[in-house]
Amino acid sequence: MYDVMIIGSGPAGMAAAIYAARACLKTLLIEKQPMGGGQILNTADVDNYPGLPGVGGFELGQKLSEHVKSAGIAQVTADVVRIECQGEVKRVITDAQEYEAKALIYAAGAGHRKLLVPGEEALAGAGVSYCATCDGAFFRGKTVAVVGGGDTALEDALFLARGCERVYLIHRRDAFRGAKTLQNRVEAAGNIVLRMETAVEEIRGGDRVQAVDLLHLKTGEKESLYVDGVFIAVGMTPHTELMKGQVELDAGGYVIAGENCRTNVTGVYAAGDVRTKALRQIVTAAADGANAVADIVMTQAHS
Repeated sequence: MYDVMIIGSGPAGMAAAIYAARACLKTLLIEKQPMGGGQILNTADVDNYPGLPGVGGFELGQKLSEHVKSAGIAQVTADVVRIECQGEVKRVITDAQEYEAKALIYAAGAGHRKLLVPGEEALAGAGVSYCATCDGAFFRGKTVAVVGGGDTALEDALFLARGCERVYLIHRRDAFRGAKTLQNRVEAAGNIVLRMETAVEEIRGGDRVQAVDLLHLKTGEKESLYVDGVFIAVGMTPHTELMKGQVELDAGGYVIAGENCRTNVTGVYAAGDVRTKALRQIVTAAADGANAVADIVMTQAHS
């Protein structure tokens, strides 16, 4: 029996593990990937984490993993197949074993949202990518398209512009949602071409991506861009399938939880990108992990 189990080893899960160790809670961290870090492992440069400007995402993930290991937290690599949240004892059933704890922190993060257009699935891994930092090197000197208008899309376009001949940045709206500093850098880049108020209708190619068909939403005009790759950055979908029927979710599938990360079920917490909140960043994920543990410590001390 553990005091707390943590599912997910992104910044939220690892921050929770570190704070749990400092609180002397018997803790188990469960992660399906061999290496922790979550989405930051696929980020080239992290420029908004306090005190570490320009740190590489992979490097930051390694540092967090090393910190957790040095804290002596028990870790298991396994796929979680079922969670039982009701009752005083929380149970997590993996593909290998079952575990029990007094409290559960769910920090499984989120995954890439799809465009759901023809050609996207068929050409995934053959020019269609959801990770510019993972696959950008394959397109050095070539022409690519980035789809999206938030921070990730702008960052991806800037990253790809370093090595690609031309980068088309395609966005459905007339203005970007991303940070103004990123917008300024995109506008200043000489090889980033904007396609605003434009939607992707189809991604075409044989063995690999060859073109992307666009629809200009305001004029109805259609256009085909001949590109070697399409990088999709249109948001995330929370990994909350295991929590359906266990805790309350909002319309977007995110776990409803406040700043203390409590769900509607006693002893169950949601931290990081899986919970309802305005800003999903590394710094807020880490804060969630800390807040969840602080509430567990207070609750268990009074039980």
